Amino acid sequence: MNRNFILIIAGLIMMIQPIFAQSTDDYLEVARDVLNTEKKAVVAEAMQLSESESGPFWELYNEYNAELYKIHTTRVNIIMDFADNYESLTDDKAEELLTRMVHYQNNLLGLNKTYIKKFKKVLPAGKVARYFQIENKVEAMINYDLAEEIPLIETN
Repeated sequence: MNRNFILIIAGLIMMIQPIFAQSTDDYLEVARDVLNTEKKAVVAEAMQLSESESGPFWELYNEYNAELYKIHTTRVNIIMDFADNYESLTDDKAEELLTRMVHYQNNLLGLNKTYIKKFKKVLPAGKVARYFQIENKVEAMINYDLAEEIPLIETN
């Protein structure tokens, strides 16, 4: 995976606070756009698609990533809710956040299952596996950075 891409992802995830007068939502949106642009460049380089595979792949890629964006928005909202309630987190709120996180993970798994089938209709299984391997690596890097930045819940 491209070293510059890894550095960009790490930098974007670590910059949680808004810069200058931008709102947090505006900043997060810009960061997500940059991340998606960089990810698309890495995917284009790594997939080595033939001319006949390229059109159908990129159409599905865009469709999948539009759905992925919605699901990842759920995760962003959970993280923001946790941050807003961190200082006074109750067991009830912790339970709610936990339930929402499991729901997010189930939705992500369901999306991947659905799109693996769709991608296999336009690409050989090896290339589909390669694509989801790339997606998994990106997700792992983001999750690693989030795990470093998000503190553990304080318990009694």
